[in-house]
Amino acid sequence: MVRVVGWLRHPQGVWLRKALFQIHLWTALGIGLYLVVISVTGSVLVYRSELRQHFNPQPRPVEISGPRLSDAALIAATRRAYPDHTVELWTNPDDPTHAVTMSVQQDGAARDLLFFDPYAGEYLGHALPAGWRLTTWLLDLHDNLLAGETGRTVNGVGAVLLTLLSITGAIIWWPGIQSWRRSLLIDWRANWRRLNWSLHSALGVWTLLFIVMWGVTGVYLAFPEPFSAVVDYLEPFDEENFDPRVGDTVLYWFAYLHFGRFGGWSTKLLWALVGLVPPAMFATGAVMWWNRVIRPQKT
Repeated sequence: MVRVVGWLRHPQGVWLRKALFQIHLWTALGIGLYLVVISVTGSVLVYRSELRQHFNPQPRPVEISGPRLSDAALIAATRRAYPDHTVELWTNPDDPTHAVTMSVQQDGAARDLLFFDPYAGEYLGHALPAGWRLTTWLLDLHDNLLAGETGRTVNGVGAVLLTLLSITGAIIWWPGIQSWRRSLLIDWRANWRRLNWSLHSALGVWTLLFIVMWGVTGVYLAFPEPFSAVVDYLEPFDEENFDPRVGDTVLYWFAYLHFGRFGGWSTKLLWALVGLVPPAMFATGAVMWWNRVIRPQKT
């Protein structure tokens, strides 16, 4: 009882809080830059559908300049331009004024789709606009860290650590029963060090549910099997019942919640803005760490 009262009134003196502070600090320093990358790309990718619609690939017009090359001749012309690549004809439009699309790939790398003149066999540029390719690259960076299944696994571990950061941060934030309301606000009149702390504290507590949600759903997206196993255990699959299980619906919404794929423009804007909070938390936390730990050592 005494320990509970001490935690409620004067949490700064409780040893567990001090231990959790160290866990929070070193976890944040360890994955801070990773969280910046994941958060910024995630905020951009909230608008993935809009970006792809804006950069939707369009046919490339060409002039009819003689007989059309055969498929084999187009592949041969592409191999001359890309001798170390695997080449195949990707699309061959019926419209004679449109370029063909050739697929080139090297050593298992990502496939490139290129326009070629179906009459002269000349390379005419990328079939996918730069904005489309950048969006696809950002998606691969966010989902897989450009490293396939290995990157997806690392992302799962990162999501676990993000959840840990959120929980320890919420416990550390608790200032005591007498001043918790004041800690919900940003003290704009304070000196810059106090303002930095106030920003870190208020941003963290107001966006806590979002950060926990992204952490838990991120774990699911990286490691879906344990979640599915729990659903199967709680609600065994019935081959004679085609109604969706409650657990399946929950898991379905995990992906929707993670990327803000529901509601309208206001939901997407909220998801994109709150997605930038972890970088702000990392920046303000790094400033506090510098002032408390590194700067005193230099003086």
